[in-house]
Amino acid sequence: MAFCRTLTNLLLSGTIALVSAAHAAGITVHDARNREVAVNDFARTVSIGGAITEILYALGLESRLVGVDTTSLYPPAALRDKPNVGYMRQISAEGVLGLNPTLILAIQGSGPRETMDILETAKVPLVLVPETFSEEGLIDKIKLVGHAMGVDARAECLSAAVGADLAQLRALRAKVTKPVRVMFVMSLQNGRAMVAGHKTAADEIIQLAGAANAVDDYDGYKVISDEAIVAAKPDVVLSIERGKESLQADAIYAHPGFALTPVAANKSFITMDGLYLLGFGPRTAAAARDLSVKLYPALAEGGAFTSALSAANCRQ
Repeated sequence: MAFCRTLTNLLLSGTIALVSAAHAAGITVHDARNREVAVNDFARTVSIGGAITEILYALGLESRLVGVDTTSLYPPAALRDKPNVGYMRQISAEGVLGLNPTLILAIQGSGPRETMDILETAKVPLVLVPETFSEEGLIDKIKLVGHAMGVDARAECLSAAVGADLAQLRALRAKVTKPVRVMFVMSLQNGRAMVAGHKTAADEIIQLAGAANAVDDYDGYKVISDEAIVAAKPDVVLSIERGKESLQADAIYAHPGFALTPVAANKSFITMDGLYLLGFGPRTAAAARDLSVKLYPALAEGGAFTSALSAANCRQ
C-alpha cells in the first residue's frame, strides 16, 4: 500500500512538472517593439537594464540569471555574483550570446542598434521591456517581466506592494502647496549644463516628489545656455552620484548662470544615487519620497514612510 501511495505521489509530481513545463512553453510576451515573443525557457536569462535586474531579484529569480549589465547596481550581489555583459547602451552581442542564454530581457533603449539587430536574429527570445516613466509604466514593467519569467502571481504581489507605496506617495504629495522649481543637471560640459526636459526619468521623478521641472520647453536632455538657466529660475539643482564624475555643489554655485538664480542664493543642491533616483524600479516610490522630504523638510514631520515593498514577500 505504501509503495502504491509513493508511486501515485511520483506520478502526480511528474504530472505537475509536465503541466508547469507546458505553461512555460506557452508564454507569449507583447514587448516594446509591438511584437509577440514566444518564451520557451527562462532558465538562463540575461538582464540588460538595472530596473529589470532589480525586479528579477525582488521576484526571487536570481538563480535564473546568467548575466547582467553594468547598470544592475542593486542589489549589489547582482554585479558581484553574475557575469557582466557591459553597459546597456554599449552591449556586445558576442558577450551576451557567449553566455548561452535561453532568454534576453533588455530595457528599451539598449544598444547599440547593430547589437540589438544581431540579438533579434539570434535563436534566443529577446524581450524588449518598455521604458515609460510613469506610475502606470512602472507597474506594467513589473508585470511584463514577471510574465516573461512565468511568475505572474509573484509579479502581482510585487505590483500591489509598489502600488501601495505609490499611493502613500500621492498622499504625501497632496500636502505640497507651493511646488519648488527643480532643474536636473546631468553634467557640466565645458561650463555648459546638460539639463533634463520632459519625457525623461528625471522629469517624472521631480513630479512624483511634488515639485515642478524648471525646464518646460523641450523633451529629453539638452545643453542649455546660461541665459536659459537664469530665465528658468530654478530653486534647486538635482543631480546623481557618479563617483569621480559626480557634479559638485561648489561648481554649480560658482557657475555664471546658476549664480544668478535662487539655487546659489539658497545653496540648494541635491544629489542621489542614480539607479535609485532614475531607475524606475520597485524602489521608485521610496526614492521620490526621499527627494520630496529633501525638497520639503516639513513633510518629514508626518511620520515615517511605511513601505509596503519592504514588508512584502514576493519571492515565492
